[in-house]
Amino acid sequence: MLTNRSAPPVTVTPVLYYPDVRAAVAWLDAAFGFEERVRIGESHRAQLRVGTDGAVVVAEADGDRIAPGAEGATHVIKVRVPDVDAAFERARDSGASVLEEPTTWEYGERSCVLGDLAGHRWELTQTVRDVAPEEWGGVAVGSW
Repeated sequence: MLTNRSAPPVTVTPVLYYPDVRAAVAWLDAAFGFEERVRIGESHRAQLRVGTDGAVVVAEADGDRIAPGAEGATHVIKVRVPDVDAAFERARDSGASVLEEPTTWEYGERSCVLGDLAGHRWELTQTVRDVAPEEWGGVAVGSW
């Protein structure tokens, strides 16, 4: 596959709309440690690096491209972190709204859900143990 230095080198890249791209980039850096990689205009869009193998694009809300509303959740972006409690504290201290406190789940993950300055929902997750899906009621139908 051909690579392009102007595009994130990942398979899936969420594009999230914000009313203020620069404020979103600054907040995502402060709250989650994302790093801006490419800026396209001052207010049009930006590509951000997430961890070692992830990316997200922050784009200007305009026309039919809108930030989430108060009516409910349309999506959640899951981000794997090495220490969910530390990541939760950082995000909360940066002004994230707490939607779900950190919880350890029977399927081997510890996670929390936070809201950002535009209403996007972020689930921070950390693997705390390896668990077969059948141990908690899931069914393995393929391999990763």
